[in-house]
Amino acid sequence: MPIYEFKCSKCEEFFELLIMNTDEEVELRCPKCKSEDFERVLSTTNYAMGSGGSPSGMTSQTRTCSSGSCTTYDIPGPGR
Repeated sequence: MPIYEFKCSKCEEFFELLIMNTDEEVELRCPKCKSEDFERVLSTTNYAMGSGGSPSGMTSQTRTCSSGSCTTYDIPGPGR
């Protein structure tokens, strides 16, 4: 059951969509402005290692999405 992340081209809102079944018909519209003009974005994989507290240099960003709130963590390491 993958969760897909999209960005609205009109209002720049990020939103997520859980696809339960590939045969399922889903109405794809921005939950904020109801636009059908959006693009799928690649979500980053997030994890943290260690015990207790935040690992050194890790930052997080929380934003509102269709499921309530979504948090993205930036973990220091090699880039692409």
